[in-house]
Amino acid sequence: MTMRFDGRVAVVTGAGGGLGRQHALALAARGARVVVNDLGGTLDGNGATPSAALAVVEEIRIAGGQAIASGASVTDAAAVQAMMAEAIAAWGRIDILVNNAGILRDRSFSKMTLDDFRLVVEVHLMGAVNCCKAVWDTMRAQNYGRIVMTTSSSGLYGNFGQSNYGAAKMALVGLMQTLSIEGAKHDIRVNCLAPTAATRMTEHLLPEAVLKLLQADAVTPGLLALVAEGAPNRAIVCAGAGAFERAHITLTQGVFVGLPADAAEQVAQHFEALSQRSGETVPESGSAQGTIEIAKAMRVVG
Repeated sequence: MTMRFDGRVAVVTGAGGGLGRQHALALAARGARVVVNDLGGTLDGNGATPSAALAVVEEIRIAGGQAIASGASVTDAAAVQAMMAEAIAAWGRIDILVNNAGILRDRSFSKMTLDDFRLVVEVHLMGAVNCCKAVWDTMRAQNYGRIVMTTSSSGLYGNFGQSNYGAAKMALVGLMQTLSIEGAKHDIRVNCLAPTAATRMTEHLLPEAVLKLLQADAVTPGLLALVAEGAPNRAIVCAGAGAFERAHITLTQGVFVGLPADAAEQVAQHFEALSQRSGETVPESGSAQGTIEIAKAMRVVG
Protein backbone atom coordinates (compact mmCIF):
# COMPACT_ATOMS: atom_id res chain seq x y z
CA MET A 1 0.00 0.00 0.00
CA THR A 2 1.33 3.45 -0.91
CA MET A 3 2.41 5.47 2.09
CA ARG A 4 0.26 8.59 2.32
CA PHE A 5 0.14 11.58 4.67
CA ASP A 6 -3.23 13.06 3.72
CA GLY A 7 -4.59 15.22 6.53
CA ARG A 8 -1.23 15.33 8.29
CA VAL A 9 0.71 18.51 9.03
CA ALA A 10 4.50 18.36 8.97
CA VAL A 11 7.15 20.83 10.08
CA VAL A 12 10.57 20.36 8.48
CA THR A 13 13.44 22.52 9.70
CA GLY A 14 16.40 23.34 7.51
CA ALA A 15 14.15 22.63 4.54
CA GLY A 16 15.43 25.30 2.14
CA GLY A 17 17.86 22.89 0.48
CA GLY A 18 19.56 19.51 0.63
CA LEU A 19 17.97 16.82 2.74
CA GLY A 20 15.35 19.07 4.29
CA ARG A 21 14.09 20.17 0.89
CA GLN A 22 13.79 16.57 -0.27
CA HIS A 23 11.95 15.61 2.93
CA ALA A 24 9.52 18.51 2.53
CA LEU A 25 8.86 17.79 -1.16
CA ALA A 26 8.29 14.10 -0.52
CA LEU A 27 5.91 14.68 2.38
CA ALA A 28 3.94 17.20 0.34
CA ALA A 29 3.83 14.88 -2.69
CA ARG A 30 2.23 12.25 -0.47
CA GLY A 31 -0.45 14.58 0.85
CA ALA A 32 1.01 16.33 3.89
CA ARG A 33 0.69 20.05 4.46
CA VAL A 34 4.18 21.28 5.16
CA VAL A 35 5.80 24.12 7.09
CA VAL A 36 9.07 24.73 5.25
CA ASN A 37 11.41 26.22 7.81
CA ASP A 38 14.80 27.64 6.90
CA LEU A 39 16.75 30.54 8.33
CA GLY A 40 18.51 30.93 4.98
CA GLY A 41 21.94 31.36 6.52
CA THR A 42 25.35 30.25 5.35
CA LEU A 43 26.75 26.81 6.09
CA ASP A 44 28.44 28.09 9.25
CA GLY A 45 25.25 29.77 10.49
CA ASN A 46 25.78 33.39 9.46
CA GLY A 47 23.19 35.59 7.77
CA ALA A 48 19.52 35.00 7.04
CA THR A 49 17.21 35.21 4.02
CA PRO A 50 13.72 33.79 3.43
CA SER A 51 14.34 33.05 -0.25
CA ALA A 52 15.29 29.37 0.14
CA ALA A 53 12.19 28.46 2.15
CA LEU A 54 9.94 30.46 -0.16
CA ALA A 55 11.39 28.70 -3.22
CA VAL A 56 10.58 25.26 -1.77
CA VAL A 57 7.06 26.38 -0.85
CA GLU A 58 6.60 27.52 -4.45
CA GLU A 59 7.77 24.13 -5.71
CA ILE A 60 5.23 22.40 -3.50
CA ARG A 61 2.39 24.69 -4.55
CA ILE A 62 3.18 24.32 -8.26
CA ALA A 63 3.00 20.56 -7.78
CA GLY A 64 -0.46 20.94 -6.22
CA GLY A 65 0.50 20.70 -2.56
CA GLN A 66 0.03 22.97 0.44
CA ALA A 67 2.91 24.67 2.25
CA ILE A 68 3.87 27.77 4.17
CA ALA A 69 7.34 29.21 4.70
CA SER A 70 9.04 30.09 7.96
CA GLY A 71 12.33 31.90 8.45
CA ALA A 72 12.44 31.27 12.19
CA SER A 73 15.80 30.39 13.70
CA VAL A 74 15.50 27.13 15.62
CA THR A 75 17.73 28.68 18.30
CA ASP A 76 15.03 31.28 19.03
CA ALA A 77 12.46 29.53 21.22
CA ALA A 78 9.91 32.35 20.90
CA ALA A 79 10.19 32.36 17.10
CA VAL A 80 9.79 28.57 17.04
CA GLN A 81 6.67 28.83 19.22
CA ALA A 82 5.27 31.44 16.82
CA MET A 83 6.01 29.18 13.83
CA MET A 84 4.13 26.28 15.41
CA ALA A 85 1.24 28.56 16.37
CA GLU A 86 1.02 29.73 12.76
CA ALA A 87 0.84 26.12 11.55
CA ILE A 88 -1.91 25.30 14.03
CA ALA A 89 -3.82 28.46 13.10
CA ALA A 90 -3.61 27.49 9.43
CA TRP A 91 -4.25 23.75 9.64
CA GLY A 92 -5.40 22.91 13.18
CA ARG A 93 -2.71 20.43 14.19
CA ILE A 94 0.92 19.33 13.89
CA ASP A 95 1.54 15.63 13.32
CA ILE A 96 5.15 15.43 12.16
CA LEU A 97 8.31 17.25 13.19
CA VAL A 98 11.54 16.70 11.29
CA ASN A 99 14.48 18.27 13.12
CA ASN A 100 16.89 18.73 10.24
CA ALA A 101 18.36 22.23 10.67
CA GLY A 102 22.08 22.38 11.29
CA ILE A 103 25.38 24.10 10.68
CA LEU A 104 29.04 23.10 10.46
CA ARG A 105 32.09 24.69 12.02
CA ASP A 106 34.64 21.94 11.49
CA ARG A 107 38.08 22.23 13.04
CA SER A 108 40.31 19.96 15.07
CA PHE A 109 39.61 20.25 18.78
CA SER A 110 42.94 21.91 19.51
CA LYS A 111 42.11 24.71 17.06
CA MET A 112 38.38 25.01 17.79
CA THR A 113 37.08 27.95 19.79
CA LEU A 114 34.55 27.38 22.53
CA ASP A 115 32.19 29.74 20.72
CA ASP A 116 32.26 27.51 17.63
CA PHE A 117 31.66 24.45 19.77
CA ARG A 118 28.82 26.11 21.67
CA LEU A 119 27.03 27.44 18.56
CA VAL A 120 26.98 24.06 16.79
CA VAL A 121 25.51 22.45 19.90
CA GLU A 122 23.02 25.31 20.19
CA VAL A 123 21.74 24.87 16.64
CA HIS A 124 21.62 21.08 16.45
CA LEU A 125 20.69 20.14 20.00
CA MET A 126 18.88 23.13 21.45
CA GLY A 127 17.27 23.85 18.08
CA ALA A 128 15.70 20.39 18.21
CA VAL A 129 14.78 20.85 21.88
CA ASN A 130 13.04 24.15 21.09
CA CYS A 131 11.04 22.56 18.28
CA CYS A 132 10.12 19.46 20.27
CA LYS A 133 9.04 21.56 23.24
CA ALA A 134 6.88 23.74 20.99
CA VAL A 135 4.93 20.76 19.58
CA TRP A 136 4.99 18.38 22.54
CA ASP A 137 1.78 19.48 24.28
CA THR A 138 -0.06 19.64 20.96
CA MET A 139 0.97 16.09 20.10
CA ARG A 140 0.07 14.87 23.60
CA ALA A 141 -3.37 16.48 23.36
CA GLN A 142 -4.11 14.93 19.96
CA ASN A 143 -2.58 11.57 21.01
CA TYR A 144 -0.47 11.43 17.89
CA GLY A 145 2.95 12.60 16.86
CA ARG A 146 5.96 11.59 14.84
CA ILE A 147 9.33 13.22 15.54
CA VAL A 148 12.66 12.58 13.83
CA MET A 149 16.03 13.85 15.04
CA THR A 150 18.73 14.09 12.40
CA THR A 151 21.76 12.47 13.98
CA SER A 152 25.00 11.55 12.21
CA SER A 153 27.69 8.90 11.91
CA SER A 154 29.98 11.64 13.26
CA GLY A 155 28.10 11.37 16.55
CA LEU A 156 27.55 7.62 16.50
CA TYR A 157 31.10 6.71 15.51
CA GLY A 158 33.22 9.89 15.50
CA ASN A 159 34.89 11.94 12.77
CA PHE A 160 38.11 13.93 12.81
CA GLY A 161 37.53 17.67 13.11
CA GLN A 162 33.89 17.35 14.20
CA SER A 163 33.97 17.19 17.99
CA ASN A 164 31.30 19.91 18.21
CA TYR A 165 29.09 18.40 15.50
CA GLY A 166 29.55 14.85 16.77
CA ALA A 167 28.77 15.81 20.35
CA ALA A 168 25.59 17.60 19.28
CA LYS A 169 24.50 14.75 17.03
CA MET A 170 25.00 12.11 19.72
CA ALA A 171 23.14 14.30 22.19
CA LEU A 172 20.15 14.10 19.84
CA VAL A 173 20.21 10.32 20.23
CA GLY A 174 19.98 10.77 23.99
CA LEU A 175 17.09 13.19 23.55
CA MET A 176 15.33 10.69 21.30
CA GLN A 177 15.81 7.84 23.77
CA THR A 178 13.98 9.65 26.56
CA LEU A 179 11.28 11.38 24.48
CA SER A 180 10.41 8.06 22.85
CA ILE A 181 9.73 6.64 26.31
CA GLU A 182 7.81 9.66 27.59
CA GLY A 183 5.73 10.03 24.43
CA ALA A 184 4.78 6.39 23.93
CA LYS A 185 1.50 6.48 25.86
CA HIS A 186 0.33 9.36 23.65
CA ASP A 187 1.41 7.60 20.42
CA ILE A 188 4.25 10.07 19.95
CA ARG A 189 6.96 8.05 18.23
CA VAL A 190 10.45 9.52 18.25
CA ASN A 191 13.29 8.24 16.09
CA CYS A 192 16.68 9.24 14.67
CA LEU A 193 17.89 9.38 11.08
CA ALA A 194 21.62 9.26 10.36
CA PRO A 195 22.01 10.33 6.72
CA THR A 196 24.93 10.16 4.32
CA ALA A 197 24.14 12.55 1.48
CA ALA A 198 25.63 15.05 -0.92
CA THR A 199 24.59 18.41 0.51
CA ARG A 200 26.22 21.77 1.17
CA MET A 201 27.74 20.13 4.22
CA THR A 202 29.48 17.35 2.28
CA GLU A 203 30.16 18.70 -1.21
CA HIS A 204 33.74 19.71 -0.39
CA LEU A 205 34.51 16.59 1.63
CA LEU A 206 33.88 13.77 -0.86
CA PRO A 207 34.99 12.87 -4.42
CA GLU A 208 32.64 13.75 -7.30
CA ALA A 209 31.96 10.10 -8.17
CA VAL A 210 30.89 9.40 -4.60
CA LEU A 211 28.76 12.53 -4.39
CA LYS A 212 26.75 11.33 -7.41
CA LEU A 213 25.76 8.22 -5.48
CA LEU A 214 24.81 10.15 -2.38
CA GLN A 215 21.76 12.00 -3.63
CA ALA A 216 19.63 13.52 -0.91
CA ASP A 217 16.50 11.85 -2.26
CA ALA A 218 18.11 8.45 -1.58
CA VAL A 219 17.85 9.19 2.16
CA THR A 220 14.26 10.47 2.26
CA PRO A 221 12.56 7.03 2.03
CA GLY A 222 14.04 6.30 5.44
CA LEU A 223 12.63 9.54 6.79
CA LEU A 224 9.18 8.77 5.43
CA ALA A 225 9.18 5.35 7.11
CA LEU A 226 10.07 6.99 10.44
CA VAL A 227 7.16 9.46 10.32
CA ALA A 228 4.47 7.20 8.86
CA GLU A 229 1.45 6.06 10.85
CA GLY A 230 3.07 2.66 11.32
CA ALA A 231 6.46 4.11 12.25
CA PRO A 232 8.71 2.37 14.77
CA ASN A 233 9.63 4.01 18.04
CA ARG A 234 13.14 4.60 19.40
CA ALA A 235 15.01 3.56 16.26
CA ILE A 236 18.25 4.90 14.80
CA VAL A 237 18.10 4.43 11.04
CA CYS A 238 21.18 5.05 8.92
CA ALA A 239 20.66 5.89 5.25
CA GLY A 240 22.77 6.71 2.22
CA ALA A 241 22.97 5.92 -1.51
CA GLY A 242 19.71 3.97 -1.27
CA ALA A 243 21.04 1.69 1.49
CA PHE A 244 19.46 1.54 4.93
CA GLU A 245 20.75 0.15 8.22
CA ARG A 246 19.84 0.32 11.89
CA ALA A 247 22.27 1.35 14.61
CA HIS A 248 21.93 0.20 18.22
CA ILE A 249 23.43 1.23 21.53
CA THR A 250 24.05 -2.12 23.15
CA LEU A 251 25.16 -3.57 26.48
CA THR A 252 27.49 -6.59 26.69
CA GLN A 253 26.96 -9.41 29.18
CA GLY A 254 30.03 -8.13 31.03
CA VAL A 255 31.66 -9.55 34.14
CA PHE A 256 31.15 -9.24 37.90
CA VAL A 257 34.20 -8.08 39.87
CA GLY A 258 32.75 -6.86 43.16
CA LEU A 259 34.72 -4.61 45.50
CA PRO A 260 37.97 -6.36 46.37
CA ALA A 261 41.06 -4.26 46.98
CA ASP A 262 42.26 -4.99 43.46
CA ALA A 263 38.91 -4.25 41.72
CA ALA A 264 40.49 -1.73 39.33
CA GLU A 265 43.20 -4.21 38.38
CA GLN A 266 40.57 -6.89 37.77
CA VAL A 267 38.54 -4.59 35.51
CA ALA A 268 41.66 -3.93 33.46
CA GLN A 269 42.58 -7.63 33.45
CA HIS A 270 39.11 -8.71 32.31
CA PHE A 271 38.55 -5.90 29.85
CA GLU A 272 38.53 -8.25 26.86
CA ALA A 273 35.96 -10.48 28.56
CA LEU A 274 33.65 -7.61 29.53
CA SER A 275 33.90 -6.38 25.92
CA GLN A 276 32.69 -9.67 24.40
CA ARG A 277 29.71 -8.86 22.20
CA SER A 278 28.07 -12.28 22.07
CA GLY A 279 24.75 -12.05 23.87
CA GLU A 280 24.75 -8.25 24.00
CA THR A 281 21.37 -6.58 24.55
CA VAL A 282 19.61 -3.28 23.86
CA PRO A 283 18.25 -2.11 27.24
CA GLU A 284 14.68 -0.84 27.24
CA SER A 285 15.70 2.23 29.25
CA GLY A 286 18.62 3.68 31.16
CA SER A 287 17.41 2.17 34.43
CA ALA A 288 17.73 -1.30 32.88
CA GLN A 289 21.53 -1.03 33.10
CA GLY A 290 21.31 -0.69 36.87
CA THR A 291 18.81 -3.53 37.11
CA ILE A 292 21.14 -5.82 35.17
CA GLU A 293 24.13 -4.87 37.32
CA ILE A 294 22.22 -5.42 40.57
CA ALA A 295 21.07 -8.82 39.32
CA LYS A 296 24.68 -9.83 38.61
CA ALA A 297 25.74 -8.78 42.09
CA MET A 298 22.81 -10.56 43.73
CA ARG A 299 23.67 -13.82 41.97
CA VAL A 300 27.16 -13.71 43.45
CA VAL A 301 26.74 -12.14 46.89
CA GLY A 302 23.14 -13.20 47.53
